[in-house]
Amino acid sequence: MEKKNEKEIIIKIDGEEWQKLIDDAFKRANKKAKIPGFRPGKASRDIFVRHYGIESLLYDASDKAINIAYDKLLEENADLNIVARPTVDIDSIDEEEVSFKFILTLKPEVKLGEYKKLKAKKEEVKVTDEEIEHSIDHMREHYKENILKDGAIENGDIAIIDFKGLKDGVAFDGGTAENYSLEIGSGTFIPGFEEQLIGLKAGDEKEINVTFPEDYHAEDLKGQAVVFEVKINEVKEVKIPELDKDFFEDLGMEGIDSKEALEAQVKENIMAQKEKKADDEWIDALLEEASSNMEVEIPEIMIKEEVERMIDEYGHNLEMQGITLEQFYQFTGMNEDKLKEEYHNQAEKRVKYRLLVSAIIENEKIEVSDEEVNAELEKIVDKYKMDKDEFLKQFGGLEMVRNDVEVKKVFDILKGQA
Repeated sequence: MEKKNEKEIIIKIDGEEWQKLIDDAFKRANKKAKIPGFRPGKASRDIFVRHYGIESLLYDASDKAINIAYDKLLEENADLNIVARPTVDIDSIDEEEVSFKFILTLKPEVKLGEYKKLKAKKEEVKVTDEEIEHSIDHMREHYKENILKDGAIENGDIAIIDFKGLKDGVAFDGGTAENYSLEIGSGTFIPGFEEQLIGLKAGDEKEINVTFPEDYHAEDLKGQAVVFEVKINEVKEVKIPELDKDFFEDLGMEGIDSKEALEAQVKENIMAQKEKKADDEWIDALLEEASSNMEVEIPEIMIKEEVERMIDEYGHNLEMQGITLEQFYQFTGMNEDKLKEEYHNQAEKRVKYRLLVSAIIENEKIEVSDEEVNAELEKIVDKYKMDKDEFLKQFGGLEMVRNDVEVKKVFDILKGQA
């Protein structure tokens, strides 16, 4: 009995087409056959069948026939909206024919609710003076320099040091280094160590007494008093650039030659980022609201395939960082089943949103002209500075662009801006 949103179809392969597949299966198998009195590939088909049985040829031939049957299925049922990989089993098989039973998952019926007069509103965004200042400080920090200093170490300086840690007069593991670069005040070392370097100069040596914290990771050093023999090799002052001509030239930002111009540009950049974030959150809220108003029964296989897609995407992103999915599982204690469980709700939401958008496109009879597609393509390649043909090759062709324009039209309807 067929379930809702499923269709069962039998596709048969017979006649000359099936016989050729069996003949091809025999030729492949006979090359490897070990039959007494015959060299590989020299036994007749009758001899081969008596030795191995006809079933081995039939099932080998059926493996090749599945793709032919699936192509025939699509050709004969072009009107069906198949939304997931079909399951397929052999329904019957003999020397005359093979028939396959395909179970197709069809696009579920969507009953739209209210999607034009939604309550979700876009958050109003603004940029504060503090945010502008913080962003510029971050830019200045990026261009900071460490300059050799003749004077004494101060908080914020970089000290290049040799040190040896001693516990009861004996050096301990991990307590010795040469030319170590230590930012004073960073809290990198044991509490009390960095403070005792303040006032020293290049060439100075000092014994520093400190006590390891009770929660220190090395068991034999927890709460222990130790002495570090320290030599100062160099002292460097961290110089953060002023907002001057040299800094603006280093930035290399067109038209930025003053503090006021930089602030205006930074404000514009922050505003654009905030607007994008607010717009994305608004769209997500609109989709959530509109999808909660609609009625649909989502086949579980659609969610399952979306989960698999999400894991593939995540694995690809990890590989770009030089990590495999298997390494991720090892590092985190996660496994594929746990990751699938974690992604299930998000995958269900993705599928639901897609069905919502598709239903609105159909209900509103949204169409996209070639001119609109080309205009959108020009906008995209200009933004990402890509060759048009290369972009289409990498990202799915013109149909992908057409779909993007359709989706944007749906978003405009949801926003009440159509």
